[in-house]
Amino acid sequence: MPEQPSPPVTEATEPCSPTFAALGLSPALSEAAALAGWMAPTPIQAAALPAILQGRDLLGIAPTGSGKTAAFVLPMLQRLLADPAVLAQRPRRLRALILAPTRELALQIGAAASALVKSHGLAPGQGAPLKTVVVVGGLSINPQMMALRGGADLVVATPGRLLDLVDHGALRLSALELLVLDEADRLLDLGFADEIARLLTLLPTRRQALLFSATMPAPLALLAEQLLRDPFRVDMAAGAQAAAPDIVQRAIEVDTARRTPLLRHLIATEGWQRLLVFVGTQYASEHVADKLNRAGVTSAALHGQLSQGRRSQVLADFQAGRLTTLVATDLAARGIDIASMGVVVNHDLPRSAVDYTHRIGRTGRAGEAGLALSFVCADAPGSEAHFRLIEKRQQQRVAREQIPGFEPSAAPQPQAHTPDPTGGVKGRRKSKKDKLREAALVRTGS
Repeated sequence: MPEQPSPPVTEATEPCSPTFAALGLSPALSEAAALAGWMAPTPIQAAALPAILQGRDLLGIAPTGSGKTAAFVLPMLQRLLADPAVLAQRPRRLRALILAPTRELALQIGAAASALVKSHGLAPGQGAPLKTVVVVGGLSINPQMMALRGGADLVVATPGRLLDLVDHGALRLSALELLVLDEADRLLDLGFADEIARLLTLLPTRRQALLFSATMPAPLALLAEQLLRDPFRVDMAAGAQAAAPDIVQRAIEVDTARRTPLLRHLIATEGWQRLLVFVGTQYASEHVADKLNRAGVTSAALHGQLSQGRRSQVLADFQAGRLTTLVATDLAARGIDIASMGVVVNHDLPRSAVDYTHRIGRTGRAGEAGLALSFVCADAPGSEAHFRLIEKRQQQRVAREQIPGFEPSAAPQPQAHTPDPTGGVKGRRKSKKDKLREAALVRTGS
């Protein structure tokens, strides 16, 4: 891949928030955005839309819930819909590609794009339709290959399945005009560095690239340098800090075996109606959900070993209010947008401080207030030290609480003397996996 120029990056940190039309969005798409519930641009949208519409590469750093999806979907659709003659060409050529780290996020982005197109009046069967196809792993590849017969204008994909389809000859990237990497930090964190490195070798030299992320770890900065050319940078870090008070953080000391009884007690006494509980393993998600159900708290587990149909049904039940509690592994920390999520509980502490940020980012979205509660296990070696590291990384101290009747029987353990079976808190030093990812990216850019 040719070397990319790296001039100074333009920054936007505190943009104003005009109307979508004033930002350059067409009247039809502005109306479609309003029908989708996007009445006025969020700061990330207000900063990003003009640059994207001008054809600039873009690096967008913004917290979860800030409206990143609309920031790239709206200008992307305007570009794709601009020329009906191109839309009418057969076979279709793939012009836009969105990469997402999880099936759920890919499906949500695809649904949002399809809904906007339908509102715009270009759904299949109406004039020259824009064809959107979502391709994700965990499902049979054959129906996805069938869906791609005759081509597609826009594909939303997870990286592994995208490359499978390229290998099968069902997709070609040679005509790609616009590439989006959404939740890019999570793409690397979930082990997609090799897939992305290969993708870079398949992209045409001339194309627009947009990279959106909640954080900017070193491997991602390296990827951005290789992927983006003269990028416009939108950094909402200052806005994220200002929004931090909307999420109240609490930490409760409790013995390991008493966490689930304490959770049941809090649900009853605090009157929580919708909460997301994070655990460390698939087994724990099933176990905790089962205990809550026995206590009369309608709950379901969500983890990577569930079929896509079952995962979709669980999310639909939760969204519809048929479930009070979702007990999830970190699969759900990114890529699942659940409106009005009032409470997030860390039943098990996350492995890394970054994962903690992603978890609590499921609440306090779109300006709503939220609560993030963590159980710190006094009898678990290293639990207190792990949470202290999380506090240090987010530069915020959280007062420790004890709930009457659930006081810990053991004194807090300040230091981790034995390895945590779930991996402990990552971040004290680079892991072997992180080093291999960085090496792969360096090889690709050399």
